[in-house]
Amino acid sequence: MKCEKCGALISNEADVYKHAGQNLCEDCYMDIVAAPKTCDPWAVHTAKSLAKGKPVLTPIQEKILSLIKEKGPITAEEICSSLGISEAELRLNFTPLRHMELARACKVDDKVCYTLFGR
Repeated sequence: MKCEKCGALISNEADVYKHAGQNLCEDCYMDIVAAPKTCDPWAVHTAKSLAKGKPVLTPIQEKILSLIKEKGPITAEEICSSLGISEAELRLNFTPLRHMELARACKVDDKVCYTLFGR
């Protein structure tokens, strides 16, 4: 059997996960059901407590934050094209920035843009 999302072969029937009428591998299933949420008060509290003013960022998170500082407010499309990343990768790496209250989303006209927290 194949995963209907990524196309990976699933050799054991017990390793097939069903979600929204699709047969998924474990990785795709976890991506859907355990996706990080940007608006999560407990995650914000935890991230701020752990960072205590000195956040530890991954290289891609540092690049996203630098781009937002330089050009923000900036759209997801602009961030993705500037950094050569997918929108899924942006969402995954933006979430911790939001939890640490370093960056946030905002509306500019009819577009969702990303800017520094507190602006």
